[in-house]
Amino acid sequence: MSEHRKAQDAAKSVLERLPEVITARDTEQSIANKAHEMLRELGYPDTWYYHCPALVLLGSRSCMSVSGKTYQASDEQVGKSNLITIDLSPTREQYWGDCARSFPVEHGKVAIRPETLEFNNGIRFLEQLHLKMLNLVKPETTFGQLFEWTNVCIRESGFVNLDYRSNVGHSIATRKEDRQFIEANNPVPLGSIPFFSFEPFVRLKGGNWGFKHEDVFFFNQAGKLEML
Repeated sequence: MSEHRKAQDAAKSVLERLPEVITARDTEQSIANKAHEMLRELGYPDTWYYHCPALVLLGSRSCMSVSGKTYQASDEQVGKSNLITIDLSPTREQYWGDCARSFPVEHGKVAIRPETLEFNNGIRFLEQLHLKMLNLVKPETTFGQLFEWTNVCIRESGFVNLDYRSNVGHSIATRKEDRQFIEANNPVPLGSIPFFSFEPFVRLKGGNWGFKHEDVFFFNQAGKLEML
């Protein structure tokens, strides 16, 4: 548990620091480089996600869903107004971190309290969805049931699921190929695995921006879901 938490804390720490160093001239590539260097400084130079320690999407690619296996960072600049989504996947030995956030940019800087309604709505929706999920999911809840519930929430709230596999998360494993996905008809109980990530990637219907918020969760000894 402690080593998994250290990896996750490293990802969270970098995501907390990055907004202070992102400028209007940055690109997906330069932001990914900054994130990777920060992870290196914390002792996490490696990634479990192919060769992609930081998957960054912005601008015209904000709503693009892509695997780290084929991802190539672009040189499109942040500019004055944008949404930057950063997904980090540090690892040390068999211990994984997995954390993502979307950052609105206004007037060339990351906005803590954005003025743009679409930015506010997207970020608030995902934060509330995570809170609801924490109170809903039990050890006997299956991956498939969480998938169905999440997609109903997404549709009824006026959003669209952007994930290229249509899933909304996965188990934290020691090999990529051993992951269980939060996808349709998966009968595996969430309580049967040590940790899982929850990472809906959504766009408001008719909107221009793709939002992601990812954290890792586990069941404590009392069977209550907690965030790692």
